[in-house]
Amino acid sequence: MGFLKKRVNNFPTPYTVKAAATQGGNETKLSMLVMGFGNMVHKQTIKGLLYLAVEVLYLLFMITNGLHCLSMLPSLGSVPQQEVWNEALQIYEYTQGDNSVLILLYGVATVLLTALMVWFWCEALKSAYKAECLDKEGKHVNTFKEDLKTLLHENIQKLLMTPSLVFIFGLTVLPLIFMICMAFTNYSKIGNHLVLFDWVGLDNFKTLFDSSSVLGGTFWSVLGWTLIWAFFATFTNYIFGMMLAMIINRKDTRAKGFWRFCFVLSCAVPSFVSLLIMRTMLQPNGAVNVLLRQLGWISADTALPFFTNPTWARVTVIVINIWVGVPYTLLQLTGVLQNIPGELYEAARVDGANAIQIFFKITLPYMLFITTPYLISTFTGNVNNFNIIYLLSGGDPVTDLASTAGKTDLLVTWLYKLTIDKQYYNIGAVIGILTFIILAVGALFTYQNSKSYKEEEGF
Repeated sequence: MGFLKKRVNNFPTPYTVKAAATQGGNETKLSMLVMGFGNMVHKQTIKGLLYLAVEVLYLLFMITNGLHCLSMLPSLGSVPQQEVWNEALQIYEYTQGDNSVLILLYGVATVLLTALMVWFWCEALKSAYKAECLDKEGKHVNTFKEDLKTLLHENIQKLLMTPSLVFIFGLTVLPLIFMICMAFTNYSKIGNHLVLFDWVGLDNFKTLFDSSSVLGGTFWSVLGWTLIWAFFATFTNYIFGMMLAMIINRKDTRAKGFWRFCFVLSCAVPSFVSLLIMRTMLQPNGAVNVLLRQLGWISADTALPFFTNPTWARVTVIVINIWVGVPYTLLQLTGVLQNIPGELYEAARVDGANAIQIFFKITLPYMLFITTPYLISTFTGNVNNFNIIYLLSGGDPVTDLASTAGKTDLLVTWLYKLTIDKQYYNIGAVIGILTFIILAVGALFTYQNSKSYKEEEGF
């Protein structure tokens, strides 16, 4: 019992914000107002001054700009650009008004900076409490130079991860939150809301979910085609890639390396080059239709409607996606096939199983077990497969002039058209949010109910 008590007492003190606020001394509690004060009291002067400098800079920013940015965030501005007649120059001059885009951006940036400051404040408080505890226990309190040395050893993760986190917050988190906020505004060309716009709550979501409206009807149509496309694009590639991998991997197949090279050769050509070439070849006067006319398979005044008929266009993009994507699936599944234990096949043949039974009882379950995460990521990638649709068909054909999307447009290409061509930035933001929700929920649900997750040690 004495041994156990000694071990318990030797556990490290938890340096938490709660412990610092409730158990810390006066110098630590004063650090809640003056960051770094506790560190300076316990001989960590440089470290304490750095904490204090960060606090001073933040307060100066909030006084000069931050509070104004936060105060403008609820209204997003109200002063329009004014046209004023200049009597002296006999011309009209324009006075600068509020810009809601910049107000929203600066407001979001200020909120994120404040959140970062709260985290920094917690770290400063914990650092002051740690210095106090070590000093009271008679232990060594690190100097600033010793703290810097720890960044090359036990705290090296802080040195390596901090620059990455700064870029992630600045280039990923900030634009993402800005886009999410945009979905709750009327920032669009409709009503000329490109300079001054307001918060509209869930009105944009209601518009998309209303199938009786033009945008709502288009959304459900595009969503349905997107899911159909992603399903066929994923599983046709998987099935044909699996067939090729199994045929090439057979013991009786000779020159396996040569056949793999032939199919994988298309990977060496950038996909956008292949897609643009195929788009040119499948035009009404492209190489395919010209060749068919010369062979007499079609009349001279007709052409196969690869991109002018909705059904033909959808089938065309799926078929060409098979040609583009099968080599990658072939590489993935070849590695899986070569790692299936040969003893399983030998035992199955001894028990009298035929080729079909072996495939459905051994090969297919093993491949699905290994490649389920790959299938999920491929399905997600196909939902957002911008290149093949935009470069191949451009979303065409457009059969409804009132619609903003073509028959082969996916959610991601429709989003691009809404934002770049139509300047419906709010609707585009809503589509981006809904796409993320659909994919995140679907991917998590599928993976958690798969054998790859439930039976990790199954094979």
